[in-house]
Amino acid sequence: MIKKRRRITLIIYFILVSLIIISIIYILKEFYWKKEAKEETKVIDTIEVDESKVTKETTKKMIQVRNLKQENSDIVGFLEIENTNIKYPVLQGNDNEYYMTHNYKKEKSKNGAIFLDKDYDWDIQSNNYLIYGHNLNNGTMFQELLKYEDENYYKEHPTISFTTTDDEGTYDIISVFKSKVYNTTDNVFKYYFFINPKTEDEYNNYIKNIKENSLYNIDKTAKYGMQLITLSTCSYHVKDGRFVIVGAKVEK
Repeated sequence: MIKKRRRITLIIYFILVSLIIISIIYILKEFYWKKEAKEETKVIDTIEVDESKVTKETTKKMIQVRNLKQENSDIVGFLEIENTNIKYPVLQGNDNEYYMTHNYKKEKSKNGAIFLDKDYDWDIQSNNYLIYGHNLNNGTMFQELLKYEDENYYKEHPTISFTTTDDEGTYDIISVFKSKVYNTTDNVFKYYFFINPKTEDEYNNYIKNIKENSLYNIDKTAKYGMQLITLSTCSYHVKDGRFVIVGAKVEK
């Protein structure tokens, strides 16, 4: 009887120690992923630029993106929302899966990266940068986008900056809405299919839908020909939910 009790005690002890070890490993991993994402937000600031090369047409940020692109040719730009944690390189891969599990250095990462839809075509007159990122509970990547559910937060953060190697653009937010990934047979508005619009009607229909679905009224809008940017992340209000923000480029 005593031996049996000792055996049970040892088993319980082993289980408890194992759970503690697993918990510590999980906490350390979470700390590492958060630290990695935080460091990524500072990467653009570490790139020194020869100020003599900065002109009205070629800004410092554009040169920094060009230099960053030398580390990974998949880097197509840099995304930033002022006074938030959203300050990341933007990648474009051959598919929409790779950068869900790899960072901008092509290293395996739970955080993934912020990435542009694979179908965005740079060689045609495109109108919508459709950009994805994870909603992580540690407050990094695109998790902070969900704060836009509060209209006051939008008013405090009304613009998005997106810099490519050839352009530094500011985008006025024109819509904030919730959506989901629908079945292929569902006859509903599917924002994620709007990337390279072929007609003015297609463009105008997208604007109509995002304005109608916006969580609150935003006076600013877009007209055909204006470059758009759409930021998309997971949301848990429904199965396969998405939280989406759309901006229109400020014309200089």
